[in-house]
Amino acid sequence: MNTQNPKKDTKPKITERRRFLTIMAQSVGLSALGGIIWTGYVEEAKASPLLLRPPGALTEADFLRTCIKCGQCAEACPYDTLIMAKPGDGLPMGTPYFIPRDIPCYMCTDIPCVPVCPTGALDEDSVSSVVDGKKVLDINKAKMGLAVVDHESCVAYWGIQCDACYRACPILGKAITIEFMRNERTGKHAKLVPIVHADHCTGCGLCEHACVTEKAAIFVLPREVAMGKPGDYYVKGWDVKDQERIKQRNLEELKTKTERSEKKPQDYLNMDEELFNE
Repeated sequence: MNTQNPKKDTKPKITERRRFLTIMAQSVGLSALGGIIWTGYVEEAKASPLLLRPPGALTEADFLRTCIKCGQCAEACPYDTLIMAKPGDGLPMGTPYFIPRDIPCYMCTDIPCVPVCPTGALDEDSVSSVVDGKKVLDINKAKMGLAVVDHESCVAYWGIQCDACYRACPILGKAITIEFMRNERTGKHAKLVPIVHADHCTGCGLCEHACVTEKAAIFVLPREVAMGKPGDYYVKGWDVKDQERIKQRNLEELKTKTERSEKKPQDYLNMDEELFNE
């Protein structure tokens, strides 16, 4: 019979405390890694294609801070317009957006995607009006983007009759109107061209979806991109709020100073005329 003592186990004993600390360390590490990955997606998204958000979305910076990526807005959309960004899309992961050329916003009067938002990333007040003392949803107040017409590729600007975007617009005769323009190519015909009006355009993208050209000649951009900013040099003299922003500025610093700016307008305009006559 073997009377030798069994081999002593030299493996260190893992106590409950040690196991707890190990799990905590792993959790912290995974959280940090997740944060790095998430930050990477957000940084990648800054250079991504321009995004169009659902109706009532806050400004992009506020929207990204407020949206919890729950997907309830996309679930509520009856037309499957809203897409939730996936890893690898190069977009802020888990946030809703839509591509008008594929599926536009069909301007539901009850705007089902907005009331279900649990955080206010989709602001119900911004798409509501007061009627008879009661707040009611009003999809016409949505500002998802702004339609822009490419005059070079729009066939109506070539002189070919087309009003597909005009007929597709749900705010008929307001967001898009058709106006006469002289056809300089023929010299004796008129062109009927679409004109977008920013005050009424909601950015739904129904016009882009309906456009007959292979690459849509009318397309929706985020409003801040489509409308641009005039900069500090220009002020709306009739707008009190716009005048407020220059009260603290040194107006002399804003003036363009060149050799020509030292002259009176009639002087340098006459000078140009003399150059043209040479």
